[in-house]
Amino acid sequence: MGGEAAVLETDVVVIGAGAAGLMCAAKAGARGRRVLVLDHANKAGKKILMSGGGHCNFTNLYTEPANFLSQNPHFCKSALARYTQWDFIALVHKHGVPHHEKKLGQLFCDGKSIDILKMLLAECEAVSAQVQLNTTIEKIERLEHVTGYLLHTTSGPVRCSSLVIATGGLSIPTMGATGFGYDVARQFGHQVLPTRAGLVPFTITDQLKELCTELSGTSVDCLVSCNGKSFRENILFTHRGLSGPAILQISSYWLPGQAVEINLLPDRSVPDWLQQQRLDRPNAELKTLLGEVFTKKMAQLLCEQWFSSKPIKQYTHAELAAIADKLAAWQVVPAGTEGYRTAEVTLGGVDTREVSSKTMESLKSPGLYFIGEVLDVTGHLGGFNFQWAWASGNAAAQFV
Repeated sequence: MGGEAAVLETDVVVIGAGAAGLMCAAKAGARGRRVLVLDHANKAGKKILMSGGGHCNFTNLYTEPANFLSQNPHFCKSALARYTQWDFIALVHKHGVPHHEKKLGQLFCDGKSIDILKMLLAECEAVSAQVQLNTTIEKIERLEHVTGYLLHTTSGPVRCSSLVIATGGLSIPTMGATGFGYDVARQFGHQVLPTRAGLVPFTITDQLKELCTELSGTSVDCLVSCNGKSFRENILFTHRGLSGPAILQISSYWLPGQAVEINLLPDRSVPDWLQQQRLDRPNAELKTLLGEVFTKKMAQLLCEQWFSSKPIKQYTHAELAAIADKLAAWQVVPAGTEGYRTAEVTLGGVDTREVSSKTMESLKSPGLYFIGEVLDVTGHLGGFNFQWAWASGNAAAQFV
């Protein structure tokens, strides 16, 4: 009695019931493959549910390879070309999910994120791809003599010919994120590039802390630059530092100790504007002029902390040039970032030079595939990371 548990046999096991994993399962099932999705969480698609403020920014109309960071920038091209944003939008239309473009090509659900999750689960169900939750993988062994893997799980042993790792990165550990996928990659001989938090707010601890705290909740349209990359969107002052879309974007390019340059008035040539004000309104105080382009509170604080406010005619040319430089090229050295706790993505991951860009299959271990965020491919803010999940999931599904 009580012998070995019977081994469940299936064609494909996908570990991770997130965006990439569910897409891969649905597409592989549609090819007639027997698919089992395993996840340690109690719910599928937790990150889908929380994304986009609960409305899921599920793709971007302007998706192209330039929207992605990787040490191997050509890697994403093949998958993105074979499953485009238009393919996913067609799927959304098929399921009658109402949606809208917010800005900059970002598509969101009119309703809740669960509409996208239900759509993916319905696609899996239609092709009999099973999703099994609350299941932890204890050990993975490569089969001898045949291509395939034996998984020891808390729900019993499973054998498959194709194993897909779709476990995501380290972002938002409260959602169940772990380094499991990286461990599997290393087990089978893959290099994992150093990981760090991306699309994440900056923390500020120096003399700027007071300014950030006082302006907490204030949003300003800026041009933010670092390491040759620039993003034009809002920044948001917080009681811990700086956030907002422009900051999240640039955080993926920033390295500790570096300065970030912020142009607070990107729509004008600040030196010319100040000179013009001096001619047109020589008696106006600097804080009054700044109060017309920022909030009055922000203008007051900038004058208190950066400039002494006086009628603009009283400044020398050199002083005006210094004011212009501060407004158009404010240099900020963040103390750090908020880390994985709030990061939207993980930078780095499984080195894509050891994975086929066409099939997503490991070049080290036949029958092993990596898709989604576990790979060293990270999108910009605005639906690009979901499009990578759909595209990479589809790519692997054609070959598993």
